[in-house]
Amino acid sequence: MTDHDLETPFKTKLETKDYSLYYGKFKALNEISIKIPEKQVTALIGPSGCGKSTFLRTFNRMNDLIPGVSVTGSALMDGMDIFGLDVVNLRQNVGMVFQKPNPFPKSIFDNVAYGPRVNGLRDRERIHEIVERSLRGAALWDEVKDDLNKSGLALSGGQQQRLCIARALAVQPTVILMDEPAASLDPIATLRIEELIHRLAENYTIVIVTHNMQQAGRVSDYTAFFYTDETRTGQLVEFDRTHVIFTRPKDPRTEQYITGRFG
Repeated sequence: MTDHDLETPFKTKLETKDYSLYYGKFKALNEISIKIPEKQVTALIGPSGCGKSTFLRTFNRMNDLIPGVSVTGSALMDGMDIFGLDVVNLRQNVGMVFQKPNPFPKSIFDNVAYGPRVNGLRDRERIHEIVERSLRGAALWDEVKDDLNKSGLALSGGQQQRLCIARALAVQPTVILMDEPAASLDPIATLRIEELIHRLAENYTIVIVTHNMQQAGRVSDYTAFFYTDETRTGQLVEFDRTHVIFTRPKDPRTEQYITGRFG
């Protein structure tokens, strides 16, 4: 698929070309070619086990940590081969937010300061600036500014997830990957996360895996539908503007999934 297949041309931030991933001999992703736009929200949808999270983890090379994984084809960020980049630098550039909030057993301040400190920053004033900016960026500052020494584990689930987003922002990434970031949250906390995603997309490229069709419709600019059947695992069926995917999908499987007939 080329940019011209879509209604609005865009600047590509992430891309895969004929990209396949194997767990040993099992082919989990099947020759996926996609261009993901810069400073937009792209949702990855599809039934369980179709490779969405595996595909997401391509872009910060977390699949490298799994024994027996191999890949063919290419994955690019800003036109550069992701597998040719230094993995530490790559992960500074590509933040990750997981399904279950995972704050460190440290203070709110130390959670956010962790990344800059690991990267060698020692200037206390600069660290304070980064912590405040990141907490503001994650829409959490006003709730915690008077209690930064409080344990991150003492926050509510929604606050913990926003703390994890602040922690990701602290190392100044350009891409944020989100693997079902609201799956374990209540409806009010979920709404806060969705509002935050909208704001973050002004400055970051966001790729989100979600099982929630309504959420994909609310938060994303583009949507990619993944599917697995008896013949092929982990295939990308369709990618387009979200409103096109949800109102005029080209593939009947996409329509069937979106309307709840399977998945």
